[in-house]
Amino acid sequence: MESNIVFFDDVCVLCSRSVRFIYRNDTKKQFFFAALDSEAFRKIVQSGVKTREYSDSVILYSREKLYYKSGAALRIALRLRFPFPLLGIFFIVPPFLRNAVYDWIARNRYRWFGKLDTCFVPEEGLKEKFLGK
Repeated sequence: MESNIVFFDDVCVLCSRSVRFIYRNDTKKQFFFAALDSEAFRKIVQSGVKTREYSDSVILYSREKLYYKSGAALRIALRLRFPFPLLGIFFIVPPFLRNAVYDWIARNRYRWFGKLDTCFVPEEGLKEKFLGK
């Protein structure tokens, strides 16, 4: 299994835009992507990696560990091109506060940004970074 996999809600417009953003700013090309309902995610769950149920969260799989919500988002930002690693300063904010903001956005993401009628389809360059459905 690849390392540094970003799992996301593939019908969420905000999530799909975030995947494109990560891809464009991942100068080291270290991230791969898959939907939360993908076979890749099921394999990780079946492999015994400790998981939680977060269908409204971005999940980062890195070094055989899963990171959720704001922790995942900040760890992703740390690996993107400058200036995005500066967002790491938000690690000083306690997780319960960071995740409260994350949860508020997650609850409203479909209303604010919309929902796709079909699953996200990556463009040509991004396709090679997807682990399939």
